[in-house]
Amino acid sequence: MFRGLTRFFPGSGEQVKTPPASPQSPAKAPALQIIPRSEHPISRQQISDAALKVLYRLDGAGYGAYLVGGCIRDALLGKMPKDFDVATDATPEQVRDLFRNSRLIGRRFRIVHVRFGREVIEVTTFRGKPQDEHGENIAHQSDDGLLLRDNVWGSIEEDALRRDFTVNALYYSIADFSLHDFAGGIGDINARTLRLIGDPATRYREDPVRMLRAVRFAAKLDFEIAPDTEAPMFELAPLLLQIPPARLFDEALKLFMSGHGLVTFQLLSYYGLFGMLFPEAEEAMADEPWVEALIEQALINTDKRIAEERPVTPAFLFAAFLWGPVALQAAALESEGMPAVPALQLATQQVSARQLQHVSIPKRFGMPMREIWELQARLPMRRGKRAFQTREHPRFRAAFDLLLLREQAGELSRGLGDWWETFQHGDEHEQRRLLQKVGGDPASQGDRRRKKRRKPPRKFDQ
Repeated sequence: MFRGLTRFFPGSGEQVKTPPASPQSPAKAPALQIIPRSEHPISRQQISDAALKVLYRLDGAGYGAYLVGGCIRDALLGKMPKDFDVATDATPEQVRDLFRNSRLIGRRFRIVHVRFGREVIEVTTFRGKPQDEHGENIAHQSDDGLLLRDNVWGSIEEDALRRDFTVNALYYSIADFSLHDFAGGIGDINARTLRLIGDPATRYREDPVRMLRAVRFAAKLDFEIAPDTEAPMFELAPLLLQIPPARLFDEALKLFMSGHGLVTFQLLSYYGLFGMLFPEAEEAMADEPWVEALIEQALINTDKRIAEERPVTPAFLFAAFLWGPVALQAAALESEGMPAVPALQLATQQVSARQLQHVSIPKRFGMPMREIWELQARLPMRRGKRAFQTREHPRFRAAFDLLLLREQAGELSRGLGDWWETFQHGDEHEQRRLLQKVGGDPASQGDRRRKKRRKPPRKFDQ
């Protein structure tokens, strides 16, 4: 949408000069730029009815009401906005009083969710400087600078400079439909640059998850991360170990389930962030080259399914991420004399338990993940009725897909995947032929097990 230093707004025919990406030091914000409705492309037709209801009710009650963040950024990039966030000078309690269909959530950051059917509009109060305190509204930081609680209210200008990236500090006013740019975000959109507001090292210490957000936005938007924004990431990556595993699970879903998983993984690995989320997977990649190849192919397949609007599940993706550690641990246990199946079962328990210390995996995904792993031991066992029983397992398809990835990555030689591909789609004759090849024709097995007919009693000469 933006080219060079000039942007063209659809329908207006006007050229409007846009300042280049801000050259100032990251601690110094550029002057506020207010762009009237006639000079920007954002229309109320792009905004959901639910978001408009929230904006108009806040405005009608005398409060400031602005759309903010990713929805504005995406609209300026020519994308259709999906999630609508509202910022206001009303306190969370005042917002809750305005909307009966609302719920106040969070302790670390108090926000209000206003629900309209399945759609949720997130409403936040303008935040001030964390050092300021106003009665019960306080901010707490750890000795390392991590923001433990941030409920200090402030002005819209303070709120804008508290946001993470310049491209997310754009506010759309429902009062006059103008666009407010507090941090040079339009210039950075024009330059396709992702830049933190403020001193990057300080902002990462306040919330290390911002490093993950930087990677996610760079992959999603195809933006370059500004040099001063990316420089501290290599050193500060271990700060992610301070973040609760449950929060990192939510972030992992955003990172890998948004259709840009492969690029995201490559960026995370480059900045040393992937190992903070999946340390055993990173160690396994260093030991065996097929581990990284398997993860990348899993992400390629996931990105393709998302692009085709086909369902994807975190259980399979996490199974692929952690299969390398599971396989290597199982092999180590076997080398100590443990049988293969118990070794695999123990390895799945050990790897799962250690992973929960970094990125927690809820049971609704953890249990299917372990079933996918355990089926890897059953897939080679095809004699008798075992092939039919394995095929009927609810995780068979996912386990079969992991088997194919293992063959593609070079962990296994090809052959077993082709056998199962033919078996699951073949007719009865084809299935019997395949079972005979591995010595497992269930009909012949049944004949061997059939009781022998008793011979008639021998007649003796009388």
